[in-house]
Order: sequence, then C-alpha cells, then structure tokens
Amino acid sequence: MKFSFSDLVNENDAGIFQVLTKKRDELLAEGKKIYNLYIGTPDFPTPPHIVKAVSEAASKPENYKYALTDLPEMQDALIAYYKKRFGVDIERNEIVSVNGSQDGIGHLGLALCTRDDYVLLPDPGYPVFESGVKLSGAKIYHYGLLEENDFLPDIESIPEDILYKTKYMLVSYPSNPCGAVAPPEMYEKLIKYANKYNFYIVNDNAYSDIVFDGRKGYSFLSIPGAREVGIEFFSLSKSFDTTGARISFAIGNENIINAIKIIRSHYDFGMFLPIQYGAIAALTGDTECVKEQCREYQRRRDALCGGFRRIGWNVPDSKGTMFVWAPIPKNFKTSMEFWNALIEKTGIICNPGNAFGPRGEGYVRFALVKSAEELAEIAEIVGRSGIIEN
Repeated sequence: MKFSFSDLVNENDAGIFQVLTKKRDELLAEGKKIYNLYIGTPDFPTPPHIVKAVSEAASKPENYKYALTDLPEMQDALIAYYKKRFGVDIERNEIVSVNGSQDGIGHLGLALCTRDDYVLLPDPGYPVFESGVKLSGAKIYHYGLLEENDFLPDIESIPEDILYKTKYMLVSYPSNPCGAVAPPEMYEKLIKYANKYNFYIVNDNAYSDIVFDGRKGYSFLSIPGAREVGIEFFSLSKSFDTTGARISFAIGNENIINAIKIIRSHYDFGMFLPIQYGAIAALTGDTECVKEQCREYQRRRDALCGGFRRIGWNVPDSKGTMFVWAPIPKNFKTSMEFWNALIEKTGIICNPGNAFGPRGEGYVRFALVKSAEELAEIAEIVGRSGIIEN
C-alpha cells in the first residue's frame, strides 16, 4: 500500500531532540561512554511535597474523570503565587492551563493567526516556536539575536511593511538557547511597537527562576501596558522539576486567553486532576528548593564555562537558564563539524547551534544537567582530547 501524508509531515523533519536521542542510543549500543548534555531535563528530584500531593490525589478514583476546566483552587494558587513572586495581580479569566509550554506555544498559531499573518520569531530560538506558526499556515519573519547586541531583539531593523502584517511577536527571556536575560526597558520598547503596529506580544517565561549573578527574574506582565497587548507562558517544569507532568499556564490578556481556550477545547479535556493538585502544592508550598536549585545551576555554569576557559576555549558565562551557549572553537568551520568531532573524540553530546535557526550557526548548546564536579571533569576531557587549538 502506498501511504501519503499531510504537507506538514512531508515538509518537516523529526525534531532535533529525537534525532539526538537516536544518535545517543546508537553510540550506547556500540558500548561507547556518553556524556549527555543535549536535552534540558533537570536532574534534580521533584520536591517531596509535590510528589505527595500528586500521589494522594492519584489514589482517589474520582480524580480519574475528565477535568474539563482548571480547578478554582489551582487558579487561586497561581494568582497568589504571581502576586507574591512577581508583584503582579491577575484574575481567573486571565489564566488557562496548558500541557506544557511546548503544547501551548505549539498550538498558539491556531488560536491567533490567519494565513496572511506574519509572526516575529527569534533566531536562534527554540524549535517549537516555528512549529506553532507552521501549524496555522501563517508566515514567519525571523529577527536576529546577535552576540554584539547581547542577544536582544533589534526591532528597529524589522521592515515596517512586515510589522503592519504581524499578528504576534514571540520573545523568550531568560533565553533558550542563548542564556541571555532582558532588561525591563526592552519590553517597554516592544510594547510601544505592539501598540503602534497592532500586534500581540507572547512572552515565554520558562526560566524566570534560573538567573545568575544577583539578577532577578520577573514577569512580562509586571511591565506597564503588557496585559493590554499580550500574554506569557509560565511553567513549573524547570523551577519545580516537574517536566513530565507538563504543568504550564498561559496568562494575560483575556481576549487572547479566551481564543486559546476555544482551540484547546477541540483537542483536550483539561489537565489530569492529580497533576492539578501537584501544581497547587508547588505554587503554595515552600520555594526555598527553587532558590537553592538556582544557586546550584550557577555553580554548574561556573564549573563548565570556567573549565572551558581554563583549557583555552573562550566560552562566556550564561546570564540565566540551564544552558551554556558556546561559540565553536576557531579551528572549526561549522557547528556540525565541531559537534561531530566532539562526539567522536570525547563522547560528549550537545546541540549544534544551527538546530535553533540559521543564526545559531557557529555555536553549540550545552545543558547543565550534571553536577558541578562532573561538568568540571567534562571540561577537562575536552581539554585532554586536543580538540581545542590554542
């Protein structure tokens, strides 16, 4: 039988993480020693009070029915958390849960876009940003994140005819993959542009609790005028080590939230109730574990970036996130060339930068998913391999 599939399937390759996982499995099958630094899955244990809440709720048969809507208790917990953590007042009608920010952003274009619309996306940027636009059939305009501009968007360089056709601009700080953080002034500028050219701002705020060197994470919604033009996605995955539970929220402008709710009602019946009770426990419980985890990520960043610099590879410190964005050594021409050499000579698997867009060429991304001691040793392994030419 001859099978045919949709244009979306035919026009898109497997996601980069699926490709890298296949490569990892092949190397393991060959008996090679592998250091997995390519996927951002935290290696910290989930806080016990969250595990307990999920376990207790999962033991009750009535919690296995369709949720259909978000529990009012979970909405109230998020409202209280945003007030305490970010100083932001939000209402129930400005909240909708999503099964991870990946799911929410991946379906966002279906709620917001027509085929004639443009969406402004960062380059380099996380791959699902593009997927969410492609599913809707809208058009993509990439704005560059350049090192000389601290990996911040240069919105002045976007042609005015594109701005007039833009439906939304997606921004993501602290930035995956670049490890950059954005000052409030950046958002103030973007809000002015959004009002002038009549587009939405969508802020991916997955790493607000992983910022370094005394910086403070904050919410886009704390910026004056933000709620009038946009929303943000807020996730418990990285802060509370609940990646598999897929606990995230879209928060902000009521009209945008309502559009997301309508689309979501066609493909989902709500977040599994035991997971909602886990979210309540996370949002209302002690957050000292979140702060200690951030401190540990900084120790890991120092170990890896400092270790690389000691062997002659000038890798700058990330300002936030659980990633290091490293320019490839000067003796290599492309990200893929270095990526392959790194695997062959050291067994270290990272992400080639061009997987995040054309402007990711010349970089690789490492995930800080090993202890500081292991990361220091990994840097030494790279040094002993001779792959870095001083």
